[in-house]
Amino acid sequence: MQQSIKFSDLNEGKANFDQIYIEKDPRLYFSYLGQLDYIIPHLAQPVFAQLIRARAETQFEPVTVLDLGSSYGVNGALMKYALGYDMLRERYTAPALQPLTSDEMLELDRAFYRSWPKHRNVRVIGLDISQNAVSYAQACGTVDLGFAIDLESGDPTPEAADALADVDLIVSTGCVGYVTSKTFERLAALSRRGRPAWVASFVLRMFPYDKIAATLAQYELQTEQFEGATFVQRRFANRAEMEAAVAAVERRGIDTLGHETEGLYHADLFVSRSRTEIGRLPIQKLVNVVSGANKPWTIGTNVLGRHGTAAHKRARADRRHLTLAPGP
Repeated sequence: MQQSIKFSDLNEGKANFDQIYIEKDPRLYFSYLGQLDYIIPHLAQPVFAQLIRARAETQFEPVTVLDLGSSYGVNGALMKYALGYDMLRERYTAPALQPLTSDEMLELDRAFYRSWPKHRNVRVIGLDISQNAVSYAQACGTVDLGFAIDLESGDPTPEAADALADVDLIVSTGCVGYVTSKTFERLAALSRRGRPAWVASFVLRMFPYDKIAATLAQYELQTEQFEGATFVQRRFANRAEMEAAVAAVERRGIDTLGHETEGLYHADLFVSRSRTEIGRLPIQKLVNVVSGANKPWTIGTNVLGRHGTAAHKRARADRRHLTLAPGP
């Protein structure tokens, strides 16, 4: 018997941070997620840089990257400029910047990003459903072009379609689970004939990627999963979130001991390219990674980690012997 997985059902167990994505600037975003040691942009940065270099070797023009679920352009900033994630987090949580209006913050950010060396071989497009986040990212320079559109519910506008057709690499660090194969199919269908965009997705282990991979395969893109490492996204907000995540991952037949049971969300890395490119350089040789597992976490992790074994036992006891159907 197969049981279909709905991303919306899995998301019910996650802490809700909707408010931080609709603010006019990213200060609340960094404040909330900083408290939970949100680290996935830092871990993704070298992976994306390696993929950009590899793609650049196949073409003469700069690599156009689409950041799917771009919010305020955090990944864009790390791809475009000689910056580190910790620098951004410290900037946006600095006490001296908190009294500023969003307009004042924007003016400072424009000057800030212009002052940093820029990687000339990359151009970043941001796509998110939050108009405020996309507008800020484009205005301050963390993305070169931004679109606030929902590809789950419909096709892009003609303007967006023209821009997205030029994309060489699609990246995401947390939107899978909120977007499904519908979004990826609409994007893949826009790719230039004969030169499909590569896709690199960091996906929380609670969410299946099968259907997205199958969709990309229809556009001559084969998906590899990076083996030997998972990638920490952030700490759980509370015990309930941890127990829900442990149960969701265990239902997929994946052991959570030493991963989610330690109080941390873990993600897998999936990269989709043509068979020829994979044959020439498989993902295990294409990228070197840092997983974040050895980061010195704050006391909150240790407190939640004490409950990990019990959560693991309950999840194992509750898990039914079902064959799970691919996700959306």
